[in-house]
Amino acid sequence: MWIVELLVVLLFIWLGARMGSIGIGFAGGFGVLVLAMVFGIKPGSIPVDVILIIMSVIAAIAAMQVAGGLDYMVHLAEKVLRSNPKYITFLAPVVTYVMTLFAGTGHTAFSTLPVIAEVAKETGIRPSRPLSIATVASQIAITASPISAAVIFFSNELEPLGVSYIQLLMISIPSSFIAVMVGAVVANFLGKDLKDDPIYQDRLAKGLVKTSSGREAREIKKGAKTSVLIFLLGLICVVFYATAISSSVGLIKDPVMPRDEAIMTVMLAVASLIAMVCKIKTGDVLDAATFKSGMSACVCVLGVAWLGTTFVAAHLEQINIFAGSLLETKPWLLAVVLFFAAMLLYSQAATTRALMPAALALGVSPGAAIAAFASVSALFVLPTYPSLLAAIEFDDTGSTRIGKYVFDHPFIVPGTVTIAMAVVLGFLIGPMVI
Repeated sequence: MWIVELLVVLLFIWLGARMGSIGIGFAGGFGVLVLAMVFGIKPGSIPVDVILIIMSVIAAIAAMQVAGGLDYMVHLAEKVLRSNPKYITFLAPVVTYVMTLFAGTGHTAFSTLPVIAEVAKETGIRPSRPLSIATVASQIAITASPISAAVIFFSNELEPLGVSYIQLLMISIPSSFIAVMVGAVVANFLGKDLKDDPIYQDRLAKGLVKTSSGREAREIKKGAKTSVLIFLLGLICVVFYATAISSSVGLIKDPVMPRDEAIMTVMLAVASLIAMVCKIKTGDVLDAATFKSGMSACVCVLGVAWLGTTFVAAHLEQINIFAGSLLETKPWLLAVVLFFAAMLLYSQAATTRALMPAALALGVSPGAAIAAFASVSALFVLPTYPSLLAAIEFDDTGSTRIGKYVFDHPFIVPGTVTIAMAVVLGFLIGPMVI
């Protein structure tokens, strides 16, 4: 019977992927209903903690966007990218990685993609090279961001096993960043040079490629820098407090708030300070692009993570018999499982919430779980994720395109190489830290 139920889970995940965007959340909730009413399975735990963290962080980011903070960050990113345009394939992923690390969400990468495409085109570099690895970098950086929902949830699962929040970051940050740079090296050699690409030449002849009009002046609002500073201070407070209350550090013996509540309150306080100090209209936050995409992410996590935990909780004993000994002897297989799960669940937080507790319960060591953590970022496999579609749309040269066979797109190779390298590095760095 469990095979039939698994097929139902996969059916609703596929249905959600077909609908796209927030639809995967809709379909996930629908799947929980079917499992409960048709098969009599008790619904699993709702990922309230993950959803609330995403909501609070997005609230602060959206307030910063309204204050002009994201425009200021993009302005700085553009200066970096244009300072050495011939190295755009290596600078672009650094920019998107750092922005995601700082903000806790990959949605910040959207604003840099048109700049990356434009600088590459001006320099004569195939835009698919920097766009592909930059998009992948914005996804894998979620597993290294101190305020991402995936990291916060995972650290809470690891804490009782003797691995602190700061130890998790000490492994995930260097392993993911080095892996991104390796992915950039690979991306730099993929595809024909722009001048030799027949599709680009055809589009150029038809007048479908826009001629660069030069660097456009970007208007920076008065409170933009202040909003970024407030957000940065909030980030520092979160990292310090989360580290201080860790049992391995023990600076705060009897904390007033646990880690989840701390990040929520600090992020909402950051949003309040930005609103007051930068004098923004809080009603405008509701219309911010980051707010809309963040709330969409909350619904997606609610649906798919709930669907995943419902199935796993109902069949944990069978899963243990089937996969427990295998994962214990070959822990690297967890990375493979997470890779394919993330490909379907479309969310690092949802994948982490749905599978990591079960993996740890099955006997996977904390070090192996951390090494495999990067695999929850395999959102690039299906070319339907919003940031991938945006990268394709912004590249009018036609070099960033989906092939005939769905999976033959420019993101798959650098993305897979990056995640594989991050997992390998995680296994190497982990024993040095834990």
